[in-house]
Amino acid sequence: MTVRTLVLSAPGVNCDPETAEAIRLAGGSPEIVHLNLLLDGKRRLDDYGLLVLAGGFSYGDHLGAGAVLAATLRYRLLDDLLRFIESGRPVLGICNGFQVLARLGLLGRVSLVPNIDHRFICRWVPLRVEASPCLFLRGLDDLDLPIAHGEGRVIAAPEEIIHVPLRYRRNPNGSDADIAGVCNASGTVLGLMPHPERYVSRYQHPRWQRGEGHHPAGLTLFRNAVRYVEGQP
Repeated sequence: MTVRTLVLSAPGVNCDPETAEAIRLAGGSPEIVHLNLLLDGKRRLDDYGLLVLAGGFSYGDHLGAGAVLAATLRYRLLDDLLRFIESGRPVLGICNGFQVLARLGLLGRVSLVPNIDHRFICRWVPLRVEASPCLFLRGLDDLDLPIAHGEGRVIAAPEEIIHVPLRYRRNPNGSDADIAGVCNASGTVLGLMPHPERYVSRYQHPRWQRGEGHHPAGLTLFRNAVRYVEGQP
């Protein structure tokens, strides 16, 4: 039985199609679900085994990156979301999805603010995987992934204990302690600024013609989530 996956869509979210395709390639069964279907009760979060908040510019980021979507989830669907997480089912927030998870307080006291040079950054970056309980990053070491954000600098309260499974090897945006991703204590909820859905084929790697990119890290990340839900080691 394939893992039924909810890829959340909302006004301004624009990475949902390639995110759904990445899940399909990883062996899951994705369904792009507009937020209104959840609000109207036509779809139920409990009916899915995996939740992905895709990247983009939800509601235009007019009140801050992810602010409107986070507020809607907090006041209309937070109990459902917390029950989903407490059941042990994985949640992945990519770029704008990370910003939403952070605003909901699901990743500890972290915030995402404009890049230190106040410019939109769109390029591939080298990353380092840290020892952590994060289920999404199992079996991954140093890797490359693309980023595309203007508001991705992670600010963390120094006295807070947060779980950082992913760091930049060359910090592109001024994030505290080179943080590229944050997970919850159990490792089932991950927010990251890089886009794993944009590296699920070797041909997406910028140096594939030089023989690199044979093991797409993004595909591994999604496969880890699908296999976890399936109960595979």
